[in-house]
Amino acid sequence: MGAGGAEPPRGESPHARLAALGIELPEAPAPAATYVPWVRSGALVFTAGQLPLQGGGLLATGKLGGQVALADGQACARACAVNVLAQLQAATGDLARIRRIVKLTVFVASEPGFVEQHLVANGASELLGDVFGDVGSHARSAVGVASLPLDAPVEVEAVAEVG
Repeated sequence: MGAGGAEPPRGESPHARLAALGIELPEAPAPAATYVPWVRSGALVFTAGQLPLQGGGLLATGKLGGQVALADGQACARACAVNVLAQLQAATGDLARIRRIVKLTVFVASEPGFVEQHLVANGASELLGDVFGDVGSHARSAVGVASLPLDAPVEVEAVAEVG
């Protein structure tokens, strides 16, 4: 279920749910180094870590518990999830082919003593619930790290089952 606790209408496509949320999927971000943005193995798609890129730049920079407030970290996690969806769209050709979001790993650049990584990660988890309903319910790890590429505050990777 999504953040509001309401299940999206049955039969409504993920793209219709995104539109209702006012979200237009961007082109899948290109890799920033030597790797591929996603890999399919059997029925699973693994995305590379996605940064909070929006409009050609990072939504924020810095660390949670320092330069970045909790609400801004959650917004960054949500932006990362939008980019995860763009990668899943590229991998499958249609988000309606997603049968389950299996796992999210959310990396949070954190100052020493910051212990709310799980709350930052909710920004990504809630969006996936809003877009996919029960199919978006997933296992998750929220991990505090010293730094992330480009000084991003959050990075999100996903594993999805496709049909």
